[in-house]
Amino acid sequence: MLKPIKLKPIFKEIIWGGNRLKTEYNKESDLNNIAESWELTVRPDGMNTIIGGEFDSYTLENYIKENGDCVVSNKKQPFFPLLIKFIDAQDNLSVQVHPDDTYGLSHANSLGKTEMWYIIDANPGAQLVYGLKEGVTNNEFAQAIEDGNVEEKLNYVDVKKGDVFFIPSGLVHAIGSGILLAEIQQNSNITYRVYDYNRIGKDGKPRELHINDALNVIVNRNETEIDKIRFSTNVKNNNTLACCEYFNVEKYNIYGTSQFSTNAESFASLLCLDGTGEIIYNDNHYPFLKGDSYFIPANLGNFSISGKLEIIISKIK
Repeated sequence: MLKPIKLKPIFKEIIWGGNRLKTEYNKESDLNNIAESWELTVRPDGMNTIIGGEFDSYTLENYIKENGDCVVSNKKQPFFPLLIKFIDAQDNLSVQVHPDDTYGLSHANSLGKTEMWYIIDANPGAQLVYGLKEGVTNNEFAQAIEDGNVEEKLNYVDVKKGDVFFIPSGLVHAIGSGILLAEIQQNSNITYRVYDYNRIGKDGKPRELHINDALNVIVNRNETEIDKIRFSTNVKNNNTLACCEYFNVEKYNIYGTSQFSTNAESFASLLCLDGTGEIIYNDNHYPFLKGDSYFIPANLGNFSISGKLEIIISKIK
């Protein structure tokens, strides 16, 4: 019988990460920092396992194999479609860009990467890189890379709690220090770094840059063009953060009990940003606390969420 599935995250330690996911989100790890907590992932480099119930300790991949691809969607998927993370940036991330599907499949046998950020919290004065400055061409940016003047060509924007940033493939971007966010993205880990503040990695060497690939895929879009992609499926409501060809993301503040459902077209990923409560399905109660991640199989039908919670619900198109 289908039921809500609680997921155990995969942690990534990276030089720019902090400790807020340990101290505020109950993430237990021996790593020095948790830069990223992968809350929904079916990948060779990161695979969720299931917590509790008859599938306890199963990988999410094995759960899907045992129950059929229909628990993901009734649509054929070449790869599991989404990767969802918490990201804690104590320092600046590298300035980077991701390819589209065509470039990703032809150069790395992987989907490209379009993503969305929901800002959970941000220190006063926090900023991120969101594209190049208006009017900067790829040739001018290439020259800036060669001259060491990258930062002069970047578009910096101020960040506050509750902001949403949609990053289509091709858009240069970087999370700045002091930002905690939830990221919903295509299931891809292709990143082309163009600038990394001359930082040294664990091996004592500067981290690798990918200038040629980056310059091949950069597309600098304005806000109107980005929003056209962000809401391209035109199924938005007051809770919608994005409804594009890759994912549909909604945010809810629940006080009391709210009703939800999944049909045959998509599973749902539930991510609790704050608060406490429970998921209720077939008279069974599943605790749902700050930092928790649940996989709700496609075609589960109606379920409810009760309590005082701030949640993000992600589905595929």
